[in-house]
Amino acid sequence: MSLKELAENASKGHRTAQEMVADGLREGILRGVLKAGQPLRQMEIAEQFGVSSIPVREALRQLEGEGLMVFYPRRGAVVSELSRDEVLEICEMREVLELLALRKAFPNLTEGDLQRAEEVLERADAQTDEELLGMWGEVNWEFHSALYRPANRPQLLGVIRNLHNRFDRYLRIHFSALDYRVKGQQEHWEILERCKRGDEGRALEELRRHILTVKEMLLEYLDGEAEEDDAP
Repeated sequence: MSLKELAENASKGHRTAQEMVADGLREGILRGVLKAGQPLRQMEIAEQFGVSSIPVREALRQLEGEGLMVFYPRRGAVVSELSRDEVLEICEMREVLELLALRKAFPNLTEGDLQRAEEVLERADAQTDEELLGMWGEVNWEFHSALYRPANRPQLLGVIRNLHNRFDRYLRIHFSALDYRVKGQQEHWEILERCKRGDEGRALEELRRHILTVKEMLLEYLDGEAEEDDAP
């Protein structure tokens, strides 16, 4: 897929020029079309998306805030590298904040909340691997947020949502390169089952294990990639 094709896909639907560019570039980065370390040239992006340079700059700043790109002096905008330290930090924050969210939400969980979470998992189970790859991050968030939203902590949920957005790139690697679909869904179903039974302690334990498993598998993958890069 080329930058032009990303632009054509992003142009579908009604949105601002900034949103169109940001969505197109984000999808390119998350899908691996735009590689780590690849320069993002503003003039080329503006030409392919058919917009002026102003929404391109705004979109690049937005993606910088999401951790998907960085600005370097003289080099300009570059797709950010996958970072072991970022995986560690995000997972450490997720472990603390998501367990807090579920703990606060647990007394307020209704049959409707649990049904919504179950419908997300059923929808994911019905998708092919290829279909699910493109929506794995969003499906993952829909499931988790269905369980956290009853906490009635909008600021907390917003921070967790931002962490999930930053982690989406890693989740797609996790899903495709590490063949995590079956295990990830099993862990989701186990968390939901504990919530249905009203077993708060085990639900929190399963959630912690789920986050730690993701972290360990990703770190092992990134360490292996680093060893290959260092090999003579």
